[in-house]
Amino acid sequence: LQVIEKVLEEGTEPWGVQVQRVEIKDIRLPCELMRSMATEAEAARDARSLIILADGERQASWSLAEAASTIGSSSVSLQLRYLQTLTRVAAEHNSTIVVPIPMEVARYFAGKWNKLTAKNS
Repeated sequence: LQVIEKVLEEGTEPWGVQVQRVEIKDIRLPCELMRSMATEAEAARDARSLIILADGERQASWSLAEAASTIGSSSVSLQLRYLQTLTRVAAEHNSTIVVPIPMEVARYFAGKWNKLTAKNS
């Protein structure tokens, strides 16, 4: 700004004119500078979007941790969540789902089946 004032003063002083105010109406920047400014603005936008994304992921992870803690505290709620997930997967993929069961449960039903078939024979 002082450079502009000095240049104006040098040009107008011999004429006895004093410049009080200057208004710039049009600035023509070199293409290289415009590209550089655009690149800088894009980098700033990318940085802001990464910050927003990271903040969203942090909030989501807190929510998931809280949900996991709540669900994990009750075996019934954990089983219900498991069944909801199986139902959703089956509905989305229109497929059959094989659910592994503990061996104790399989032995129990096998014993019941054997007693039932022995009784009917």
